[in-house]
Amino acid sequence: MAPLNDTLNALGLHHTAAHLDDLVALATKRRWSPIQLLEHLVAEEQQDRTRRSLERRLARARIGRFTPMTEFDWAWPTRIDRAAVEAALRLDFLAATRNLVLVAPQGLGKTMIAQNLAHQAVLGGHRVLFLTAAQLLLDLGGQESARSLARRLQYYSQQGLLVVDEIGYLSYDARAADLLFQVVSRRYERRSLVLTTNLPFSDWPTIFPNAATVTALIDRVVHHADIISLEGESYRRRVAESARKPSRG
Repeated sequence: MAPLNDTLNALGLHHTAAHLDDLVALATKRRWSPIQLLEHLVAEEQQDRTRRSLERRLARARIGRFTPMTEFDWAWPTRIDRAAVEAALRLDFLAATRNLVLVAPQGLGKTMIAQNLAHQAVLGGHRVLFLTAAQLLLDLGGQESARSLARRLQYYSQQGLLVVDEIGYLSYDARAADLLFQVVSRRYERRSLVLTTNLPFSDWPTIFPNAATVTALIDRVVHHADIISLEGESYRRRVAESARKPSRG
């Protein structure tokens, strides 16, 4: 069946080509009519294309390995609006073209929540990109021409959902603030943005010292935004301390 396999692959029917022998055997065993065979073939191709499309979008989203929300310890933070987090996981903010900002000290799970949000958005059929603020600004700052910078800004503005993690862990110069402002401005009132930060907005000038655009940046982020704050001590620190404690025999 090699020539037929080649033709099926050329037509884009890759799943059928890969499972042709099994398909013929199944159709013979069940005595399918030509219509039943075609219906089965189409259903299998659609299912396979949906699977491959999801795999591609997950790879492009660059979410990485993450812990699912079923393992999140809701009792650990001393303050968390669970209803707001669960609404965000339903992508309510995305449907309303709103931004979402997760504000919490290190180790309370804001990145985990952001990764789960990104994953849900991919499952919902959205084009998603997850990256840290350092990765974003290093990429934009490394462009060698105005044309290449414009292309990268366009790339970030076109994502259905852009998730920028870890704003506040490093300090940046005024040009970095201007670049982040351009990303936010291009997405403003057009596409949603998720940010995670360990600092309240009042401390953002310390991230971008001497940057004139900080106030305008914050204003555009929060204008149409849901802000979820988490308070408490680091969950990772608790796990590390528990691991260091000698067991009692």
